Amino acid sequence: MIADFLLKLVPFSTEELNDIVSHFEKESVTKEQVLIKEGQICHKLYFVEHGIGRSYYLKEDGKDVTQWFFGDGSFMTSADSFFQQTPSLYYLEILEDAVVYSISKEKMDLLLAKYHKMETLARLFAIEMLNQMVHKLNAIQFQTAKERYNYMLAEFPDISQRVALGHIASYLGITQETLSRIRRKD
Repeated sequence: MIADFLLKLVPFSTEELNDIVSHFEKESVTKEQVLIKEGQICHKLYFVEHGIGRSYYLKEDGKDVTQWFFGDGSFMTSADSFFQQTPSLYYLEILEDAVVYSISKEKMDLLLAKYHKMETLARLFAIEMLNQMVHKLNAIQFQTAKERYNYMLAEFPDISQRVALGHIASYLGITQETLSRIRRKD
């Protein structure tokens, strides 16, 4: 539940937490639903209660490249688009039927102005996103395909049962054939 997740990060009072959660809308989202397309402005921040999603971009040849996965208990958005209200560089797609909570940029801004603790939450969220991106960049630059695969499994343990192997291979920056070889050796 979103309330439990928020409390793990910031010690909100019961009153604050109830008010904050009341600004989120619970949604059931179907498999393969695209929440935002490249070029659109992302007006919502999503919390994935159950399910998995991904952000991806299209190469000139039409092939998609997975940038990130968003699993149970994580926030999902096109961050630069949401926070700066600029066109998204990515698509956001749900990969299996999911339950998400969404909040609009306007409501988020109201909560940020109303509660200092929400600013703390936003800072922690930004730091975590930056940390994840640095780890992924370092993995792509300095790790072998096998090391990247093992890191991904540590981050998303059941991903290979929930996500198409093509999405996993593109996320790791390897071919499906290489991914198959790595998985056979496990």
